[in-house]
Amino acid sequence: MDKLISEFDRALRTVFAPAASVRPHPDAQIDEPAMDIADKRHAAGLMRVNHCGEVCAQALYQGQALTARDPAAREALRSAAHEEVEHLAWTERRLQELGSHKSVLNPLWYAGSLAIGVTAGLVGDRWNLGFLAETERQVSAHLDAHLSKLPQADEKSRAIVRQMHADETAHAETAVALGAAPLPLPVRLAMRSMSKVMTGLSYRL
Repeated sequence: MDKLISEFDRALRTVFAPAASVRPHPDAQIDEPAMDIADKRHAAGLMRVNHCGEVCAQALYQGQALTARDPAAREALRSAAHEEVEHLAWTERRLQELGSHKSVLNPLWYAGSLAIGVTAGLVGDRWNLGFLAETERQVSAHLDAHLSKLPQADEKSRAIVRQMHADETAHAETAVALGAAPLPLPVRLAMRSMSKVMTGLSYRL
């Protein structure tokens, strides 16, 4: 019962409470750029997508860690989740600076991602780690694309996205080193399709 309460509390804090970062914010030493309303709105939409992705990551790793059997796999998932909390804090503050808001659909994304994470863990540790590695690869590609989509003047958002990209790449490499199994193509394609739905809605909502 105590574990159930703890996990429920974690979910509530992820979705509704402000996140905190141990590391300095990557954009801390960068001045706020001058941007017009359209560029600010676009940057906010992209950063909202990134924040939403981190909410989903927290839920995925929570579910995967709950059902992981191997202590090393469980620790890798929890370590990745810890860094994702920092990503939450960075993107959340950037949204505030841009005068925008988090996605109103975050509770829905969290619930769905938690269910997927639990399922991935139940299948087995190699597949669990494979899901972690593939998730991070797709997130890294998504962040790389955002670097080209962000307004040229918005170096603050770019600094955040660059550090997030480095962290996600490291998470994928860790999962592979621990024995992650390559996911079948249909699973990878399904993950990409789900990601497109989430990013499209979160950009606007």
